[in-house]
Amino acid sequence: MTTPAHRTSAAAPSVGIGWRHPHYAALLEQQPALDFIEVHSENFFACGGAALAVLREGRGRYPVSLHGVGLSLGSVAGIDPWHLDQLARLAQAIDPVRVSDHASFARGPGLHAADLLPVPMNQAALGAMCANVNQVQDRLQRTIAVENLSVYVPWRDAEMSEPDFLNALAQRTGCQLLVDVNNIYVNALNAALRGEATDPLGVCMRWLDAVQPHHVAEMHLAGHLHCGDIVIDDHGSRVHESVWSLYRHAIGRWGAVPTLIEWDTDMPELQVLLDEAERARCTTQRCLDATALQAAAA
Repeated sequence: MTTPAHRTSAAAPSVGIGWRHPHYAALLEQQPALDFIEVHSENFFACGGAALAVLREGRGRYPVSLHGVGLSLGSVAGIDPWHLDQLARLAQAIDPVRVSDHASFARGPGLHAADLLPVPMNQAALGAMCANVNQVQDRLQRTIAVENLSVYVPWRDAEMSEPDFLNALAQRTGCQLLVDVNNIYVNALNAALRGEATDPLGVCMRWLDAVQPHHVAEMHLAGHLHCGDIVIDDHGSRVHESVWSLYRHAIGRWGAVPTLIEWDTDMPELQVLLDEAERARCTTQRCLDATALQAAAA
């Protein structure tokens, strides 16, 4: 399997963590060896104030990735102008290494849901999302990355698979993809619980194989929670071993992709996130070394 031309096996792993409020002070004090940090864009929309001051201080030490949850890129009602204006202002102030949001909708006429809702995998939804992504990229004057969802109530009668939908979105708009490996696994586990799949890992590997490597800008790794009849993407625990297995498969497909450890609930000490980040770095390096040895022996 060949490594994408723009990410050679010699590329160093790039690994970061989600920088959340409980770890603001510890990260600034310890300044651990990280390649970037990620924050949720909407937490810093206020003009000035303590939050933005902390973010500026963090930006002075690390590249920052702005990860949003509220653009509603899949909404047929279009992009909220106020939201886009705030994101543009923040991006100009912080000069982030990446800007990302989700392949979801959350708003309609007179309605804004506090959730990331899935779009139907059809041509109409693809057209609406392409228009919205183009609008955001034109306003920001930069490429954004779009993340796949964890989906608990899937749409019926899809016209295309999720990887095909995302590939088409990236092809038509020039956007990049943020692949959340845990979300793929959560969806496969829930499909198995519904009796729709018998091999969750195989389903996930085929999903990863279907994504065009040159579209992938970043990967997310996180924990999930088994609740009996459903699996929840709660970002509240260490990365599951099966997700690490899928991560190794993805590196084999795509090479060294910037990788983020997400942790948003039941927050542990900062060192726990740093340990997960170090595991991601070592895992990537071992995979790259193995690829290099195979190439040398060929």
